[in-house]
Amino acid sequence: MDVLLSGELWAALLSLTALEIVLGIDNLVFLTVTASRLPEHQRAIAQRIGLLLALGMRVLLIASAVWLAGLTAPIVEVFGHVVSWRDLIMLGGGLFLLAKGTAEIHHAVEGEPEDKGSVESASFALVIGQIVALDLVFSLDSVITAIGMTDIFGVMVAAVAIAIGVMMFAATPVASFIHAHPTAKMLALSFLLLIGVALIADGLHFHIPRGYLYFAIAFSMLVEALNLWAKVRRKRQQAVRR
Repeated sequence: MDVLLSGELWAALLSLTALEIVLGIDNLVFLTVTASRLPEHQRAIAQRIGLLLALGMRVLLIASAVWLAGLTAPIVEVFGHVVSWRDLIMLGGGLFLLAKGTAEIHHAVEGEPEDKGSVESASFALVIGQIVALDLVFSLDSVITAIGMTDIFGVMVAAVAIAIGVMMFAATPVASFIHAHPTAKMLALSFLLLIGVALIADGLHFHIPRGYLYFAIAFSMLVEALNLWAKVRRKRQQAVRR
């Protein structure tokens, strides 16, 4: 009971939960964009599966803190720069996001027709596979941050679980909004490219403060919200004139 009543424990839980929610924005954007390629009745299922897998990966990584610390140990030196398994994972994840974002933008702009039927079931498995792969990349960043802030296992697990719960609650509204507004989807794809560049930079030991990225995302979202608001006003004015 003394531990539960500790102000330090609750302060650590609140601060870590807030940080995990912010770090989860990357994961949520990727999850939403990737699931949008599925038929409508499969999107919510893919989102829930992806978030539950993300939660499971984060808890396992927290429990394997010793193994996780080993990922940051140097394994080779290239042109005077040490490379660890974490660097390689970040590089791979960043390159994947760049490829994924570019392919999705191409699909959105070109609007290539897709063959339905048997392709849909294969697409679901492919989407889940992509979500699992990127969950690992985002989980590494999230868990390393959690371990750096506190050494209490219960606090880390609780913060991660609450953050995933918030993401699960927000996933459907965010997905519906992006699906209903093509410009918002294009903005989300731009975020994927931005996150991909940040991951590659991390893998090359050029850390880009996440605050800069989240400011850019927030500012872009504000501009898009103003554009949508102006669009609604124009439609109302046209309706009144008629």
